[in-house]
Amino acid sequence: MFRRILVAYDGSEGSRVALTRAIELAQGLDAELVSISVEEHLPYYAASISEVKATKEEIDEHFRALTKQARDLAGLSDVSMETLVQQGHEVERIVGAAKEGRFDLLVIGYHGHSAIFERAMGSTAQSIVRHAPCPVLVAK
Repeated sequence: MFRRILVAYDGSEGSRVALTRAIELAQGLDAELVSISVEEHLPYYAASISEVKATKEEIDEHFRALTKQARDLAGLSDVSMETLVQQGHEVERIVGAAKEGRFDLLVIGYHGHSAIFERAMGSTAQSIVRHAPCPVLVAK
């Protein structure tokens, strides 16, 4: 049924729940598992070149740690997992990856890092569910 599973992972509590569920499903179904983390664009305000480089290095280190954390968790269950880091708008990148990779299932967390943003601007999870090309499991 589900042969290719994509899980959105940003290190938040909600995404950790999603990752755990995705690992369980991949293990039980002998499915391929891929995680995606989305890097928002660097700030648009004026900054010196050294500030931009320092910020970029911090962001890169953050995403290296995230992908290692995700792979390590999958490895505890003997599940191999590919990790993707893409830059851009979270919903667009996750939905785009699901389409391009022809995934059978997308697993996301109910809450990410920005609960205030979700209340003010509309839920990221709802937007992903609305636009996804495949079934979506929203883990709580």
